[in-house]
Amino acid sequence: MEFRIERDSLGEVQVPADKYWGAQTERSLRNFPIGDGLEKMPEEMISALAALKRAAAAVNFLFVPEKMSEEKLVALLAACDEVRSGLLKGNFPLVVWQTGSGTQTNMNVNEVLANRANELLGKKLLHPNDDVNLSQSSNDVFPSAMHIAAVLSIENRLLPALNGLVRTMRRLEGENRDVLKCGRTHLQDAVPLRFSQEISGWRASLETDKDMLLKALEPLRALAIGGTAVGTGLNVPEGFDRAVAAEVSRLCCSRFTAAENKFHALAFKDELVFAHGALKALACDLMKIANDIRWLAGGPRCGLGEITIPANEPGSSIMPGKVNPTQCEAVTMVAAQVMGNDVTIGLAASQGNFELNVYMPVCIYNFLQSVRLLADAMRSFDERCVSGIKPVREKMRENLERSLMLVTVLSPRIGYEKAAEIAQKAHREDLSLREACLALGYLSADEFDAVFRPEEMV
Repeated sequence: MEFRIERDSLGEVQVPADKYWGAQTERSLRNFPIGDGLEKMPEEMISALAALKRAAAAVNFLFVPEKMSEEKLVALLAACDEVRSGLLKGNFPLVVWQTGSGTQTNMNVNEVLANRANELLGKKLLHPNDDVNLSQSSNDVFPSAMHIAAVLSIENRLLPALNGLVRTMRRLEGENRDVLKCGRTHLQDAVPLRFSQEISGWRASLETDKDMLLKALEPLRALAIGGTAVGTGLNVPEGFDRAVAAEVSRLCCSRFTAAENKFHALAFKDELVFAHGALKALACDLMKIANDIRWLAGGPRCGLGEITIPANEPGSSIMPGKVNPTQCEAVTMVAAQVMGNDVTIGLAASQGNFELNVYMPVCIYNFLQSVRLLADAMRSFDERCVSGIKPVREKMRENLERSLMLVTVLSPRIGYEKAAEIAQKAHREDLSLREACLALGYLSADEFDAVFRPEEMV
């Protein structure tokens, strides 16, 4: 491998000749050999940082043209666009387990942008600190990028997957309005309902989660940019924060604002905790829905067996013909991971000291992982499981007819105690409810038939 010499305030460092990063990136690579190298700073963060650097450069050109010349600007904008498009993907090698402020990743981006812009210019004109990081600090850049990445990942990746799953649920509701089934509470038989009503509960939970996510996005739109090192805005032109937020909004086709209190924006991560709480709520509901589906599909002969789901692959290496609810299992594992991520994010947010939170990389790493996992799991769950759910009408009818809780419809006529006696006798002697009621003499056959209409109980 060929190397070149890069310099920073600590001296000279050898850097791979085919990479655009500089001395500070190389030092971080060497100083943090933690993990297997796969837990890198998420691509969403690199893209958000590049968008922020592009916006800052454009605003600096307007506010401090003596420092950000047009020649520098054009080259820097081009380099930012290359990073955002993924052309320079191999130049961001740093792991999450680094400085808690994210300074090394900020400098990684600064160095790559400076070196690539200089290459485009054919001369060394831009400096990573003096030009790319002009009017900025890692302490306001990194939390701003966290918010940008969080908002865009939810808007562009999670919500489309969630909307698709909701649409599938709505279709299933329409297809199953005429299907009656036994309800269940406490894992015990309960009064009947329509299968479409059961599905509507799943769908409404997802729609509620969407509403909570949309509300949780609003605090994330406030950016820390302009606060620089400790929130005072040292070395920042007046109005820089608002102008950058407006430019980021334009670039990212979303809405961002300048945080009103920069001291809060640098030192606290409550907005991310709040938003991840909505992600956790979604994970909890997906866990419940996936469990409902795999219980209802259990069998095919010795379980509830009230629905069928697509058979995607063989389920056993020893039992021929076995098919398992693997998509449900994947969703529930994702849900468990997201719940664990929520614990990490909560702890990380609680551990800032004085003017800066120094757990930011692990906070955003877990947040973005939750978004990716939930989005991908919902898309797969929708396509490979939920969209293919079919009711086993005969089994639903059989279970409904055997349910003792249909006796509830008799309570207004004969009272709770007598109705309970009918159910107990039917269960004890393996009778139908009709047979038990007639045997006890509480209603005549005609009276029972007139009252006992399960289809009217839903």
